[in-house]
Amino acid sequence: MHMTYAQKKSKAPMKKKTEVVSQPQKAVVYQVFTRLFGNKNTTNKPWGTIEENGVGKFNDFTDTALQEIKKLGVTHIWYTGVPHHDVIRDYTKYGISNDDPDVVKGRAGSPYAVKDYYNVNPDLAVNPAKRLEEFEALVARTHKNGLKVIIDIVPNHIARNYHSLSNPKGVRDFGADDNTSVEYDRNNNFYYIPGKAFEVPTSDSYKPLNGEKNPLIDGKFTEFPAKWTGNGSRQAKPDINDWYETVKVNYGIKPDGSKDFPELPAGYDKKSYKEHYAFWQGKDVPSSWKKFRDIALYWTAKGIDGFRYDMAEMVPYEFWSYMNSAIKMKNPDAFLIAEVYNPKEYRNYINLGKMDYLYDKVETYDHLKAVIQGKTTPDGLADIQRGTADIEHHMLHFLDNHDEQRLASPEFAGSPEKGKPMMVYSATVGTAPTMIYFGQEVGEAGTIDGGFGKPSRTSIFDYVGVPNHQRWMNGGKFDGGQLTPKEKDLRDFYKRLLNFTIHSDALMGQFQEIQTLNRKETANYDPGLYSYVRWSANEKLIIVTNFSWVTTSNFELKVPADIIAKWNLKDGLYDVQDQLYGSKAQLKVNDGKGTIHLSVKPSESLLFKL
Repeated sequence: MHMTYAQKKSKAPMKKKTEVVSQPQKAVVYQVFTRLFGNKNTTNKPWGTIEENGVGKFNDFTDTALQEIKKLGVTHIWYTGVPHHDVIRDYTKYGISNDDPDVVKGRAGSPYAVKDYYNVNPDLAVNPAKRLEEFEALVARTHKNGLKVIIDIVPNHIARNYHSLSNPKGVRDFGADDNTSVEYDRNNNFYYIPGKAFEVPTSDSYKPLNGEKNPLIDGKFTEFPAKWTGNGSRQAKPDINDWYETVKVNYGIKPDGSKDFPELPAGYDKKSYKEHYAFWQGKDVPSSWKKFRDIALYWTAKGIDGFRYDMAEMVPYEFWSYMNSAIKMKNPDAFLIAEVYNPKEYRNYINLGKMDYLYDKVETYDHLKAVIQGKTTPDGLADIQRGTADIEHHMLHFLDNHDEQRLASPEFAGSPEKGKPMMVYSATVGTAPTMIYFGQEVGEAGTIDGGFGKPSRTSIFDYVGVPNHQRWMNGGKFDGGQLTPKEKDLRDFYKRLLNFTIHSDALMGQFQEIQTLNRKETANYDPGLYSYVRWSANEKLIIVTNFSWVTTSNFELKVPADIIAKWNLKDGLYDVQDQLYGSKAQLKVNDGKGTIHLSVKPSESLLFKL
């Protein structure tokens, strides 16, 4: 996080101005699938209803639950799946229309098919009529417990049947003013297929609600003319693998890919969000830009501290400049995370789109996954760090989220313990935030077949339980009372690691890999080892992690002369202590070069502080 400055203000005269400076701090984001967090039901019937399988509520995030999350070493909670999305459940008595299973994935529905951006999922409320108030109470409760709140915004696509019951005065629904006789118009919110009706995709291997009888299941959904589908399909009948439950939003990109809006002048990659905001004042921009800006500002006004933007790279970075600068003018500390998977576009979305953080998925995450699966060595991590050195603060690290295979699953690491060195690296290699997904800290392996959602991910489409997490939840006590000893040890590891990271000065300072030197010159330096140093004026760290889960390594780690010089160390012995479990060793400096004799167990990491 960047340093922020605040000044105490008072009506009383002051002798001199007092500046209160909050120090930079490593951020830790706890992603939680809101619908699943508080569910105590363990039935897990595939395609089960709420009555059969249960569902969590906003109210399940009690003060106790939030305090335990904070004690884990968390600074921000991303409440995933909050905006009102399609669900297969009758809420007509609350004025909510039923959603058609022909264009809904699963029974509980995809959180990325948003039906009403100005309200929240009725499943999550004890009283659906008061669902927004219950969420507002959760936001206040989260803040009271010292945590910041992040929610999703999904700007690339919305539910096929979008209809807001909660539009503020003067706000018109998406598409309400569109000219549907043309494929494209700059101020249309959607793209159209004139003269053709939408057709529900078909498949021999899939039936809505698994073939269950439902008055709305008839293989039809009325939409004329048909709209482009969320992933960009221009077919009136999308493929079953398309995002057919959603429609693509038009941001002024013509069907030929050209831009139909003002572009940022040269040099704006170096300008501040305030200058970006000033640029857009008075500019004529597409209707969809204004609609999503207003949605973001609506939630910002309700105290939301940041957003996670789904599939951000499918939307032009000029729009992000427009919206993010408007958000930052209201909340300069807004925490903005974007899902971007094309490394060639990273700098555009950071410098021009004014994103704070992007997923470090296709480089760091993918390489770590290949390492732990025995497909490569960790050496390539050094090249990744060098390649993103100018933007490393913006590259959010994670090993688990709702889109990916669970870290502990057989398809990924194979066990949660094997994930430990990956977690240490992710959390300590840079100044960027760390993200973990609820249940990761207790080894959740995603083995449940929810119906639409299959292992090895925790389903985001079904009403299911999350077994390891439920053992930690312990019937609402949130004390880990049902965890196995191994699961307790794992959570303790995460707690030690994350709490260290959010208080470490060095982790917001300098980085240098010492892997290359040790691989070349150190005897018995196992290919599964990886080493680097982190330092600031106040703290010096030497970090070694062992990706091997079978080999204990005994060797003399070399700390190069340039590091010894930068740290102003003279010849002699220096005590170092591991910041996770307290083991001690000695750094020996001789002729300006350092060595430490180490024994590193399988999957062990050592965070030595000088």
